[in-house]
Amino acid sequence: MPTKRPITAEDLYTLQFVEDPQISPDGSRVAFVKMTIDKLENKYRRNIWIAELNGRSRRLRQFTFGGGSAHSPRWSSDGSTLAFISNRDGKSQLYLIGLDGGEARAITSMPNGLSLPVWSAAGTRLAWSPDGKRIAFAAPVNAEERRREDSGREEAEAESLLELEQRKEREKEREKEKTDPRIITRLPYRSGTEFFDDRRWHIYVMDVPDAESKPPKPYRLTDGELDFTQITWTKDGQSIISAQSRTPDTDPWEHVDLIRLSAVGRRKPFRRLTKPGHDYAAPEVSPDGKWIATLRQVETGSSGRTQHLAVLPTGGGAARDLTLELDRTVEQFRWSADSRWLYFQAGDHGDTGIYRVRAAATQAGSAIEKVIGGRRTVLGFSLSKSNQLAFAACTPDRPVDLYTAQSDGKSEKRLSDFNGGLLAQLEIAKTEELNYAAPDGRAIQGWLIKPGKFRTGKKYPLAVNVHGGPHVMWGPSTPSMWLEMQLHAARGYAVFYCNPRGSDGYGEEHTTIITGDWGNHVMRDILTGVDRVAEKGFVDTTRMALTGGSYAGYMAAWIVGHDRRFACAWAQRGLYNMISFYGVTDIPHFLEREFDDAMPFDNLEKSWKQSPLAYVRDIRTPLAIEHQENDYRCPISDAEQLFTALKRLKRTVVFYRYPREGHEMSRSGEPRHRVDRLNRMTAWFDKCCMKR
Repeated sequence: MPTKRPITAEDLYTLQFVEDPQISPDGSRVAFVKMTIDKLENKYRRNIWIAELNGRSRRLRQFTFGGGSAHSPRWSSDGSTLAFISNRDGKSQLYLIGLDGGEARAITSMPNGLSLPVWSAAGTRLAWSPDGKRIAFAAPVNAEERRREDSGREEAEAESLLELEQRKEREKEREKEKTDPRIITRLPYRSGTEFFDDRRWHIYVMDVPDAESKPPKPYRLTDGELDFTQITWTKDGQSIISAQSRTPDTDPWEHVDLIRLSAVGRRKPFRRLTKPGHDYAAPEVSPDGKWIATLRQVETGSSGRTQHLAVLPTGGGAARDLTLELDRTVEQFRWSADSRWLYFQAGDHGDTGIYRVRAAATQAGSAIEKVIGGRRTVLGFSLSKSNQLAFAACTPDRPVDLYTAQSDGKSEKRLSDFNGGLLAQLEIAKTEELNYAAPDGRAIQGWLIKPGKFRTGKKYPLAVNVHGGPHVMWGPSTPSMWLEMQLHAARGYAVFYCNPRGSDGYGEEHTTIITGDWGNHVMRDILTGVDRVAEKGFVDTTRMALTGGSYAGYMAAWIVGHDRRFACAWAQRGLYNMISFYGVTDIPHFLEREFDDAMPFDNLEKSWKQSPLAYVRDIRTPLAIEHQENDYRCPISDAEQLFTALKRLKRTVVFYRYPREGHEMSRSGEPRHRVDRLNRMTAWFDKCCMKR
């Protein structure tokens, strides 16, 4: 048998990922996105693949080719045609391709493309009408572009070459003027890695052309300085259900209601279907047309409040929560073909599975069944008319693969093995569960990965990883951390991580208990876990490293400001000054909800005491600060403050700044930056932990 080798950061370039599985209505095929990395171009490539489920072979074949990327595959109601979004010709447009072969063709030519804004909530970005004759999608347009559309003059009359060049130059100059200076009148005004322009997202609908016809002009259903990005049709095809902020002049994440739009005839004002008290997202009309299923969360208090699955009548009315009994945040859901069941995805104790609940269940006694369980993280699923499941999932020893199963979870099959060749070469370290009690008795779940070629009796350095959020959940199959933790183990480190209080997956009380206090109890939860690992006898406690990003960057700085057991720390894209952070982040409402619905200025003393920067004089641990220059979630100004203070105090500190990158760099940034970050982090650990 060939000798296996340790994993490296550069293996990122070889890994392949399955995304967005969509099973056909008759259950005979699964369309999905395969994501690869083009090392030479330093880009991600996405193409749509088809898994044929009829016959024994379960054949997989690439379905879209060419330049650019293709994603968001969606089946027509009869399963004969696939709609998808691609930027193969420049800007993202909507394409159709028949399952009987032929070339894909663009049916839209929207001047600003179709890529959704980074703040868009979960939900459908394009949707076929129930009869398959129309398709709805969202696209960005500004007030002038909408005015020209409504006047029927958005396309200028034929221009001479000179006039065309002159117009292009004028447009180029206008684009420059938008950034010199920027005039800000809305909040948030930037997110991801970009500033918002004056365009808003509106819903369009168009007739689906046949193969021989010129695509018709899409018709815009919405208007105003509002954003609409979620789309589901009513059964009769007369209306579209979407979502809209109750206070559209402020934050698009706040106080969101479900709304109903007319999809035929003259444009009409929308009608709100829900009342204040909850925020709503991802509406989906039942196949029988009677109900709207939706995700909803209480709109006040901690942002860690559990997001439940609820149903309400299509015409509006009181909503019923269906998942109160489970007390876990619902991430995604699908109706069964007979409208009797709702299948949904939720995390619990480190794993994410698929469950189902009867749509007619009452709030008091909804019997919830687990359909897809096990030690894994489900990343997305779909359901056919015959109630077959297709889902993507990551396991402790495998990155994301494609699976199918019956609606009761039986007859499960893994269809893809894109990483099989690479995995056959690699040493994959095993993950062990570690449960323990915090100092106040609270049960905490953690995990331990022993270093590669572990030998009893030898002492090893320890890499402690902390998750961000704070209201997220890690487990042994967390896809965003699979390579990183395996890399730490391959470099000779034992790896420990846990879900301290504040984490999702353990019920609302566990998640929201940190409201008003992000630092103290969470730190003790983590450090108690470090103590439990040390008691096992194979960790050299003088050679321990600490790292985490976002809220966990906060925690890394907080811990080294209160505890000196670590040989070094690496704080990633963190927030370190609660007072200044509030004024620069794209989610100021998040901080208000996390700290008793108050602005930091309402209690400066409390806000400062909850800031890691307040304890900078106590930081003696060598600290690497990693940040991204275009991070508008946790802007780099917080990192600059921490670095400046430590340098003035003559402490050991280094500052890594990544240009062009935002808050998601470690998960979806430029591939070379991701590899560089992993190598620099492990080099920092080695410098501080391996030469003692």
